[in-house]
Amino acid sequence: MKDLHQYLVSFLVGVVTTTACLLLFLSADLGRRSSTTLSPSAPKIASSVDPLNRTVFAFASKEANTTRKAHHTQKRRTPESEDLPKLLKRAAAGNNKTVLMTAVNEAWAAPNSLLDLFLESFRRGENIEHLLNHLIIVAMDPKAYDRCRSIHPLCYYLISADATDFASEQNYMKKNYLEMMWRRNKFQQSVLELGYNFLFTDVDILWFRSPFQHLSPSVDLTMGADFFVGDPSSLGNYPNGGLLYVKSSRTTIALYEHWQQARERFPNAHEQYTFNKVKGEFAACCNAKIRFLDTAYFGGFCQHGKDLSRICTMHANCCEGLENKLYDLRHVLEDWKAYKARILEAKIGEFSWRVPGRCIH
Repeated sequence: MKDLHQYLVSFLVGVVTTTACLLLFLSADLGRRSSTTLSPSAPKIASSVDPLNRTVFAFASKEANTTRKAHHTQKRRTPESEDLPKLLKRAAAGNNKTVLMTAVNEAWAAPNSLLDLFLESFRRGENIEHLLNHLIIVAMDPKAYDRCRSIHPLCYYLISADATDFASEQNYMKKNYLEMMWRRNKFQQSVLELGYNFLFTDVDILWFRSPFQHLSPSVDLTMGADFFVGDPSSLGNYPNGGLLYVKSSRTTIALYEHWQQARERFPNAHEQYTFNKVKGEFAACCNAKIRFLDTAYFGGFCQHGKDLSRICTMHANCCEGLENKLYDLRHVLEDWKAYKARILEAKIGEFSWRVPGRCIH
């Protein structure tokens, strides 16, 4: 009996010792594998069988997803723009509640693109640089807004409610181009509703002289023309909304409402085409008086005067493609500089634009 007791004690001690050794071995092995997996110097390759590596891979994937989401959020950030009524008040100061406006996207606002040429023309023109104090640049995307704020004090970010991307060059008559034109039109209406008159100018227009002497206070809406027939009141003029002066009144607000509603009748058209189609309705619906600008003073690549002593603006209309517009507008600005130099030297004589260009003729 004593021998049996000793045998059982020895057996139990052996079992306990073996179990303890096994546990210590497993613990050491697990520690080694854990330290290898989490070591910064270890290759970051996920094992298909090691559950610890799968955990690390899952964490890395989650972190990557978070990074991608943050990057996506950054791309679609919404800048904080100045309150529109306050901005209008600043821009219209000392100018009879009248502001100048233009609109740009990232492609047009980039360095050495249309916006730089546009602003330079004011500085090269005849006593019109002060008009920049009344110019609001409406940015259609965040990068355009950032560029505007770096070079101009009066910038407004027009938020795209449906996240439409207007940053790149907008091809004529494509979906985003049409949407951008109509959104710009709606913004103009909101300025009228806030009680301000505006002179809107496309950014592909160069300014040389003040246009205000050609704008009658008795006219509700004055618009540029691609083709001018000789009579400013004729509905035979083909309109161009790139240069547009509108007085704030119930009449013009009603006109804009009618203009916006007409979009449903011409669903695949821009606002300028729609205006041309319904311009005969504005007198009846809104009692509005409309006039068109003479291309001898407000020229464009479609039709322009040749006398630089009369010209106020030059528009890169009838011209598709950003590079084509830039090419010809740079030449137009160089011609203007040469014309001004000749005046200073009293050598003016006959002088006009260099034609033909890529678009201008």
